[in-house]
Amino acid sequence: MTGSSHSVLFRQRKRRWAGRGIASGRLLERALADFLGWQQMMEERYLSLEEARMQQEAQAEERREQQEERRAQQNREHELRLFSLFTGVLAAAREKADGISISTSKQGVIPAPSTAVPEPESLSVHPSSPPPVQGSSPDPSALPFTPSMLRGDQVPQYSCYLSRRGNSIRQHQGILQEGYTQYHANKYDENSNPDEMVAVYGVLHMALTLCFLLQLTQPDMLLMEPSLLQYPDWKGHCFLREEVAKFLSEHCRSPVPLKAENMVVMNGCGSIFCAVAAVLCDPDDAILIPSPFYGVITEDVDLYSGVKLYCVPLDSEVSESDARPFHLSAEKLEHALERAKKEGVNVRAVILVNPHNPLGEIYTAEEMTSFLNFAKRHELHAIVDEVYMLSVFGEDFSFHSVLSLERIPDAQRTHVLWGLSKDFAMAGVRVGTVYSENRDLVQALDKLGNFHGVAGPLQRQVAQLLKDKEWLNEVFLPENRRRLKKAHQYVAAQLTKLGIPYLHRGAGFFIWADFSKYLKEQTFVEELCLWRCFVKHRVLLSCSQAFSCSSPGWFRIVFTDQQRHLQLGLTAQREKQNNEDNAREMTTTTFSAPTKLHCKGNNTETESLLLADEDTVVFNCQSSSTSESLDSLIGSLRQQIQSSDWLEKNRPELAAGEDPTQLDVFKELLDRARI
Repeated sequence: MTGSSHSVLFRQRKRRWAGRGIASGRLLERALADFLGWQQMMEERYLSLEEARMQQEAQAEERREQQEERRAQQNREHELRLFSLFTGVLAAAREKADGISISTSKQGVIPAPSTAVPEPESLSVHPSSPPPVQGSSPDPSALPFTPSMLRGDQVPQYSCYLSRRGNSIRQHQGILQEGYTQYHANKYDENSNPDEMVAVYGVLHMALTLCFLLQLTQPDMLLMEPSLLQYPDWKGHCFLREEVAKFLSEHCRSPVPLKAENMVVMNGCGSIFCAVAAVLCDPDDAILIPSPFYGVITEDVDLYSGVKLYCVPLDSEVSESDARPFHLSAEKLEHALERAKKEGVNVRAVILVNPHNPLGEIYTAEEMTSFLNFAKRHELHAIVDEVYMLSVFGEDFSFHSVLSLERIPDAQRTHVLWGLSKDFAMAGVRVGTVYSENRDLVQALDKLGNFHGVAGPLQRQVAQLLKDKEWLNEVFLPENRRRLKKAHQYVAAQLTKLGIPYLHRGAGFFIWADFSKYLKEQTFVEELCLWRCFVKHRVLLSCSQAFSCSSPGWFRIVFTDQQRHLQLGLTAQREKQNNEDNAREMTTTTFSAPTKLHCKGNNTETESLLLADEDTVVFNCQSSSTSESLDSLIGSLRQQIQSSDWLEKNRPELAAGEDPTQLDVFKELLDRARI
């Protein structure tokens, strides 16, 4: 009984276990089936995603191929246009060469057939236009040799990534910009970089040192307030505009205090030129400007706003109508405006720079009034640049601001610019101002202030600087004028010793000097060769074509650099002229230029280098007879041979020790020469 009961229980337990096993097996099978189904679904999903990805890649590759094809087609079209343009230029150059003899007068320009097309006679060229060629023309309004011929085949190619406007900006060229770039890339330093470029160009060391040491390092200049870190009034912080208004009221001798509400502050006068041109002119409108003028104004009004400059050329020669060189009169403005109207040019304004850059000219109150009356008669805006008003150092010269007039002929169309770059030698502190009683203009400029604003902390520093009237009137301005006068006298004396004519003026940082006697021909091509010689051999001046001057050969020399830097170039030039006066005109002409400069401590020495053939410039100075030239040349060669150890180091006998074949070759050549 007991045994049977145990077997029954065992069988029942076994059946229960078997039932449980079957149930768990069914669950496992169901879970496995679900997993396999999910796996299949995921694989199908993955395959679909992979197929979509491959389709997208194929479409992207197709789009890239289409873009490359379009780009290649654009490049081919661009090359075809360039080739057609080049063909037209060659044809035009041949026609001019056949029908017009190249003039060697002050208007003469040798055309460069390798670059471009004719340009309008008086308008500065729009950057989007192909580089123009200047031919000789009797029209005095024709611009000189164009800066667009500056780099030749180095002009950036058309980029498919940029718009037409972007390409025109990228391809724009200028002599002042090229010189500026080269100067900063190879800046002279007597300790760390003595072999590089000395700029008699645009460096403002004297006033900068004075201003920095005496004022900018004061503790009150370094204070920071939370309000200065917020968005400002785009016309400039009120505290700065009030200080500028007080400052200009005093130094411009305004009959009534100037109002801060009529003042706009931007990051430099270049930005102000750009903004004023944009709100006064439409694209392709023009602004009258006497030439020569500071060439960067062309970029200021043109690159963004598309506004042209219509030149009023000033003659370098004294005549019955012109009492002094480069004389500006209201009659010349009238004639230029009349020519512009005949050419269909819409003139909207006139730019007047006083004191003038690069001439250093200071226009009298009567002259400025006549210019403003001209503008009023023709309803033109007068943009008056007085950025050098505090840099008048000549005792015989006095400056009269437009704001000092008892009555401005047309106050609603007269706008006066001033900034810190020149008078305070703070070109890196980008602060410029414009004063105008035209509320519409001020409101329009306010809308553009977001793009040309000045940092709040910097505005406070400038306000602090202008607020210290005692330091300005008793220390800075008198000392700065004294230094300017001393530096001007030094450079003027050196130019007189060299026999180089120059304009004697009493304002600005520069002397406008006539180097035309050093040109083989009176053309802007020869002038550019001379400029390149200076640049190549580490002396940087600014030539007349950079200022759209109508007469080649004039150079602007900035004299406000450190005096030992000026001595490097001027002393070398004087010594070279004294040593080679009788050997400058030869059948095969070379110009030994004293332009590689060294400075060790306070000692200055110069080294003459012989220029390559492509940099040859003829100095047509006091020509002597052929025999005297040959005698002088032979004497110079004999002296160089005697003072050189090259022959001792390069005798054939010594060379034979290194390479025995050299002696044999030398002897063979010597025997041939003796036959």
